[in-house]
Amino acid sequence: MTTIQKVTVFGTGVLGSQIIMQAAYHGKDVTAYDVDDKALAQLPARWEWMRGYYQRDLPDFDAERFDKAVSSIRTTTDVADAVTDADVVIESIPENLELKKSVWAKIGEAVPERTVLLTNTSSLLPSSFADSTGHPERFLALHFANLVWKNNTGEVMATAKTAPEHFDAVLAFAGEIGLVPVPVRKEVPGYVLNSLLIPWLDAGAKLYQGGVSDPEDIDNVWKIATGAPKGPFEVYDVVGFNVAYNISRVSADPLKKAFAEETLKKGIDAGTTGLGVGEGFYRYDKDGNNLGAVESWKQENRG
Repeated sequence: MTTIQKVTVFGTGVLGSQIIMQAAYHGKDVTAYDVDDKALAQLPARWEWMRGYYQRDLPDFDAERFDKAVSSIRTTTDVADAVTDADVVIESIPENLELKKSVWAKIGEAVPERTVLLTNTSSLLPSSFADSTGHPERFLALHFANLVWKNNTGEVMATAKTAPEHFDAVLAFAGEIGLVPVPVRKEVPGYVLNSLLIPWLDAGAKLYQGGVSDPEDIDNVWKIATGAPKGPFEVYDVVGFNVAYNISRVSADPLKKAFAEETLKKGIDAGTTGLGVGEGFYRYDKDGNNLGAVESWKQENRG
């Protein structure tokens, strides 16, 4: 067992809220931070959304344990209050380098000397903002996959400045919160998972943005020909448009950049950002079952 019991999570969006629940459900004392009360007010709906998935996906789901986890989560909009007694801080905010530097600078000024500092960045190198924390020797990455309770890998990746004992402690902590710890031995953008996933998603995006085929047809070709359970646009719905947008919008590839700015941004502006809200490239019922493709994404309807 590690000595990591008090967990603070920065960011309560689709994945941040999942990290919060994953830690709370496994007995950690969790504080959830976001920038304003409006963001925190969305958490009860996120808990109920997750409850259905936990019931469906976990054979040993315990409703009483879930309720206890929900009631134990503390929320705050004050940085100092969020980290004052934290054993670990996990950051899950948008993939924007300058934003991460700014937030980590504030966290770094307020944390106790014992606190381990973790980023859940999907595509940025942790070393590109480690110094912003003021404590690079205890800063590293713990990367969660979307639908954490089910897709429960925990990729642990250090920077050249991370003290080895923190790498080992975070591997152990990942196991304590129900993850399968995956040591990533060399710093690389995207870890193992996204190094494999992002090029595949990009290929689907470029086929669509280039006018080659519709999302549903691209997905069906992949699933039928390979036996895979999901195609790239179904996975975009799981990942969420906001995460994918922040990765693709800075691409030098014109098709990938256009996919972010013209396609994903259209869904973001409409509030239809994927599985978490019940509609993305497909529509979903309250249990997450796919109800079929959204017609407006067809090539003939793009306008």
